[in-house]
Amino acid sequence: MAASGQGVGRPRDNEIDAAVSRAARELLAEVGYAQLTMDATAARAGTSKAAIYRRFKSKAELLFAATVHGSKPQPPADTGSLRGDLRALGRRIRSDMSAPAAREVVPHVIAEIGRSPDVSERLRSLFVASERHEIEAILTRAVRRGELQRMPNVATVHRMLGGALLFTIMVIDEPMADAELANVVDVLAGGLQTVMPPSST
Repeated sequence: MAASGQGVGRPRDNEIDAAVSRAARELLAEVGYAQLTMDATAARAGTSKAAIYRRFKSKAELLFAATVHGSKPQPPADTGSLRGDLRALGRRIRSDMSAPAAREVVPHVIAEIGRSPDVSERLRSLFVASERHEIEAILTRAVRRGELQRMPNVATVHRMLGGALLFTIMVIDEPMADAELANVVDVLAGGLQTVMPPSST
């Protein structure tokens, strides 16, 4: 039933977003990355190709958003410690990237980045910025707690954590175990606290 005041004609933007993402995931499972088209996605979603291109500038962007994560930052878990926050974020990234659809899409997206500066810049401005916003929130909390003396370089922390997970999942071809993830975070957090030690109390 339509909500009060909501017409029954044109779908709301969030309904189109959900339909497009669902259609993209379904078609990816049916025909694969190479054969998936924007036309087919629009037909499956019950919308127009123009509506999709208003949201996503390329197939790579659409499928990355539909299978890995969207462009809007998610509030990172607050566990009460820098190590706990980084582990929680690492587990979420691992889960997102280990899904079969994501493991199919990410190599194609990396290839598209290498071929197209426009695709590269678009993905950086959306998805990389989104992940770095989350890491910035985690590091800001650590500074406020006194775990770090000053703010580290967000891009460096992002490369170290995200790069380790991406390499393990996409190159070694296996998800990072919890114990290994904890070790990576311990090395990362320990290094940060050595370079910029906790505030004295």
